[in-house]
Parts: sequence; structure tokens; C-alpha cells
Amino acid sequence: MAMARLRLDDDERRVMQILRSWGARSRKDLAADLGMSATKITRLSATLLAHGLIEECPGAAPVAPGRPAVPLQISPEAGYGVGAMLHRGLLEVALVDYAGGVIAHRSAPFDDPDPRVFAQRVTTAMHEMAIANRLLGRRLLGVGIGVPGAALSIEGTRRWTVDSLAAWRGIDLKALFEEHIGHPVWIENDANAAALAEYYVGGLMRRCSTAVVILLGHGIGAGIIVEGRILRGAMASAGEIGCLYPTSAPRPSTLDLLSTLREAGCAIDSLVDFDRVIKGYEPVVDAWVLRAAGQIGPIINWGIAWIDPGEFVISSPLPTPILDALVRHIDFGAMHIGDHCSVPPRISVSTLQGAAATIGAALMPIHATAVG
Repeated sequence: MAMARLRLDDDERRVMQILRSWGARSRKDLAADLGMSATKITRLSATLLAHGLIEECPGAAPVAPGRPAVPLQISPEAGYGVGAMLHRGLLEVALVDYAGGVIAHRSAPFDDPDPRVFAQRVTTAMHEMAIANRLLGRRLLGVGIGVPGAALSIEGTRRWTVDSLAAWRGIDLKALFEEHIGHPVWIENDANAAALAEYYVGGLMRRCSTAVVILLGHGIGAGIIVEGRILRGAMASAGEIGCLYPTSAPRPSTLDLLSTLREAGCAIDSLVDFDRVIKGYEPVVDAWVLRAAGQIGPIINWGIAWIDPGEFVISSPLPTPILDALVRHIDFGAMHIGDHCSVPPRISVSTLQGAAATIGAALMPIHATAVG
């Protein structure tokens, strides 16, 4: 059975959603959670067990006299996904199991703009990582690739990529990468990929069903999760918040900070050894944080008005202390929140330490089995 082509019905997806959100649950608890009869839950769980998507928790102790109520959980053995992402001067590859656990993550210097060379490096890395983690023979669900840039087609396989990836611009990336990698490929905006990672791995799905992830990467973009689904929009371009900033002025992004540091005399071109390279330029970073906070504050205010999310997450390959400082400097007092919202919005910094887009890319083929 090809896992990526498996289509669950609505009730099966509801069971999977509960198990992903809350962890192991007994059949009795699932019936109560979903308002279903015990007979229906038994039938649904039998189907999911047969597909290998869930499993009975190994070594679970009886919770009542008689036949034990063995909890069910998402099976990590159902397969794994591969994710790849290109930052400025850095290639990242991640392997994620079906339960959302990160099996492995690797980053290495890389600056070749040719998408075919990128595909070759990804293929080599994923094979090496599969061998190192004893995954040969396990079901590979597919490869997700996070791409910075707006969609040029409703399917999102052609994108108007950033200038540093001009060789990727306008071509059918899905077809190209499937030809060179040899596995099913998902192409997604990098901010949407980061949103998936925050939702599944970062714990958002246990805190709220609607959230906005703001990614400071090549540019600035937003991934929007509404009731567990990525909001793509009519032309697959929802969340392209970079267009809200004047092209004549800098936007708050990772590349913008690197450019600001270079203008100040810092010899920096990528995130490799970032903390060491910027020594002596901390005041430049501090000034950038203040400016970026002032630019991001209105975006969050507009997000509250349009989407009313339960949480905003700031994600970036930049070091966590920089992102923490940025959130601290956002001026909630300048926001026009409205009478419907009595407290400032919850804004958190990603706990995935810059790997969110790559991990989210690996989750794409897994997510595809859950959304129908």
C-alpha cells in the first residue's frame, strides 16, 4: 500500500487527530472524546491498526479488572518523511517518523543555486541518514521541500523564488525533484512548512486550532493554520506578508540582518558560526531587533483582526536569544486590539531552534494522509 495515497474517511481522521493532539488514549476515552459508540470506535481502530497507522501501546498495564483497556497511539513505524530546506549558505535535511518524532537532522554549508545540484545533495544526505538510523526497508512516505517564494500556480509547484534562488524560479519543481530524487515530492512555501512543524511538533495543536507562524528567513512570510489545515488561499499565496513592506525599505528577515551586519563592516555571509562571527557587532544586532519589532508589531495586529488566532509563533534560523529579544520589544500598547480581545495576543518563539521549516517539510507527506 502506498501510504501517501491512503485516504482516510472523516471519522478515521478524527480518531487520528485526537491521538496526535493528546497522545495515547483508550478506546473508551476515544469514544467519549468523539461522542461515538464503543462499537464504532472498535471498528475504526481495527481499520487503523490494520493499516499500521496506530498501534497498541507496548507494555501498557491493565487499567481495570478483567480485559485490559490497552491505550492506542500513533505508530512511528508506519513510515517516515524526509524534509529539505535551503537557507542562505546552509542546506538542512530532516527525517521525521509518522508519529511526528524527529529521527535525525543535519545541516551543512551549501551555496550552489542549481536545483539539480540541490536534489543530488538531498538524495545523498537522506540515504546516508537512513543508513545511519537503520531505516532501510522502512516505508519512505515521500520528500517535502520548503521553498521561499510566492506560488505561480494554484498547485504551488512553480514559485517566484527569492533572488538567491533565481535558477529555481518558474520551473516545475515537483517534476524536477521527483526525477532527480526518485520519490514522491511535496513542494510548499517555507512559512507553511514551518507552520506544520509548529503545529505537530512544537505543540500548537494541543494549545489551539488556529495559529499564525511568522517566519523570518530569506524574507518574511506567514504560515496560517485554521482548524488543523494550512490556509493556502485562492492562488496558494495566503500569508505572503512580505508584500506589505515597501520595496524601497528593508524588511525584517534573516537576510536583512545579515545585510545590516555587512553594511556595518561585519564579514558575514551566512548563518554558519553566526555567534562567533558577530562578536563586537552586538550593538548592530540590538538596533536591528528594535527596528524589526516595530515592523512586525503591525503585522500581528492585522493578524488579530483578520484571523483571530490562538497564538503567534516567531520562527527563524536566527539564534533564539535574538528572537526572544524581538518579542520582548513588540509594543502591545500601540496595537488596536478591540473590545473583543481583553488581553494581548500570545506570542511565542519557536522551540525548534531554526529547524521548523525543514521539519515541517518532512511532515508534508505525513500530513497528506491526515487531511484527505
